[in-house]
Amino acid sequence: MLLKVLRHLLECANLIPLRIQSHNQRRNMTVSPKQTALVYCEGQFGLNDGKTAEGLIRHSETYEIVGVLDSLLSGKDSGEELGLGKNEIPILNNLDEALAILDYLPQYYIYGKAPIDTHISAEERDLVLEAMSNGLNIINGLHQFFSDDVEFSEHALKNNVEIIDIRKPPALESLHIFSGKISSVDAPIVTILGTDCACGKMTTARALNEALNNQGIKSILIATGQTAIMQGSKYGVAIDALPSQFVIGEIENSVVQAFKNEKPDILLIEGQSSLGHEAFMSSTAILKGSDPDAIILQHPPGREYRVDFPECEMPTIETELDLIESVSKAEVIAITLSHENLNKEEMFIFANEYEKQFNVPAVDILEEGCEKITDVIVDRFPELKKSKT
Repeated sequence: MLLKVLRHLLECANLIPLRIQSHNQRRNMTVSPKQTALVYCEGQFGLNDGKTAEGLIRHSETYEIVGVLDSLLSGKDSGEELGLGKNEIPILNNLDEALAILDYLPQYYIYGKAPIDTHISAEERDLVLEAMSNGLNIINGLHQFFSDDVEFSEHALKNNVEIIDIRKPPALESLHIFSGKISSVDAPIVTILGTDCACGKMTTARALNEALNNQGIKSILIATGQTAIMQGSKYGVAIDALPSQFVIGEIENSVVQAFKNEKPDILLIEGQSSLGHEAFMSSTAILKGSDPDAIILQHPPGREYRVDFPECEMPTIETELDLIESVSKAEVIAITLSHENLNKEEMFIFANEYEKQFNVPAVDILEEGCEKITDVIVDRFPELKKSKT
């Protein structure tokens, strides 16, 4: 007991690191590569609200994902469930099963769902407490900040684990308003927007970033959401938890800092939601803060209603293109497609129709790769040909 009291006093005096932190407090800390993690995604893996877990399975520079917790898919391989092929990352029934199967204790328990709800259920609270009791640190991407919860913070201290709230914004004095410094960035800026939430913008941005770098074109991805930050993006901030006055400035600052520090050939900006979405305004801020030179539009042609808003019909792609052109000076140079609810033949028909109608390449990168998109980017920005290998 005396040791716990002493530790608490030392933490308050900042003589040892606090164990409850936001992502933004950790942005400049050295993180050892590939921390082991379990991802909680009960009832949602492979579905729209499970996009954080899916993103981490597809790509993670920070965490080695050793299992997904979803009792509805228990016993399956997470890669096969996403159509990626077998990846040997199992889907497990619960934490007890995971700890029984693994011969080591994972370092992190990641809450891998992205629901519209503002708070987790009482049952999920108990699961977070259980994870901490077993010695797992907590990664949380929700708007509900676990580190502000008295029960969670006391339990974390008791079990000597940390809570990291990915969406928790920096202190007000650290935030930026728009400055106009974006005009100093003379590398091409390409922003990936979409026609809805959870339609593949982040996946496309990540795949395109990798494809460009593989061609010898130095590309930096600017994250604007919690999943890309969890995946290990070095630059960016979860914009939908920021005070509105600072959103545009924080995006601008992320782009400017990435350009200044990394000297990239090109910068890619992850989009959020859609410009025409009735419930969200994030795309407007992204367009203003990133001031793109070109735009790629992600679209799920097989989707009838907006995610989490069944009363809102999906817009036509023409509607979104018109809105983008009314807000930004940049042109849409390519359309990337999600094959949600479509078979390969149906997807091929949509892609051909869009290419003929809009005179830009249209492709499902998960099926066909990024070559069409990287080609159009290099054609649009000939200076990139000097870097291409």
